[in-house]
Amino acid sequence: MADISNRILLVDDEEDILEFISYNLKKEGFNVKTASNGKEAIDVAKSFNPELILLDVMMPEMDGMETCVELRKLDNLKNTFITFLTARGEDYSQIAGFDAGADDYIIKPVKPRVLVSRIKAMLRRSATQEETVANEVGGLRIDRDRYVVVKDDVELTLPKKEFELLALLISSPGKVFNREKILASVWGEEVVVGDRTIDVHIRKLREKIGDRYIKTIKGVGYKFETP
Repeated sequence: MADISNRILLVDDEEDILEFISYNLKKEGFNVKTASNGKEAIDVAKSFNPELILLDVMMPEMDGMETCVELRKLDNLKNTFITFLTARGEDYSQIAGFDAGADDYIIKPVKPRVLVSRIKAMLRRSATQEETVANEVGGLRIDRDRYVVVKDDVELTLPKKEFELLALLISSPGKVFNREKILASVWGEEVVVGDRTIDVHIRKLREKIGDRYIKTIKGVGYKFETP
């Protein structure tokens, strides 16, 4: 049974889906609130401070992608998991979702027990995330206590998974992290994501911190190098 303090915001424009998923999550002990569109989701999130947001893509007024971008701008959601729960299973939709700042992407239909298992894995990962002191390597300063990355005296805002991926790589400069280690450390062994997910997050990191830090080891994984 989940802790009632585990707050989940469920966002979907189909009332029957909201009722069905909400029922199954509440039955597991989660504290659930719902919203039927993106604008409502933003208003609810500001006061509810959810630990996890399940977000549909196709919605009126403001679609899921735009909603995700706006949610990531809220200071109180910097450590919140945002997961798309949608029938849109195309590769380009999944890439767009990660680009918008999502941590995971689940394709409907999904069995309630599977959904609950994945949610618990994500929340458990968040609760046990190792806290480290601030580190400065190669001109980058990463502070896990504040979830802040500083480059050239400028604070960078990174989505949760991008931050954790960078924190992992920077923890051992020069060490090659293979894809299996990255997936297990950042996403957790019980959360199923593909290699493309890692590649998308690496690309976004390079766009923000520059190409010189993260090196690709073809066929193996990635490593952090000091310039």
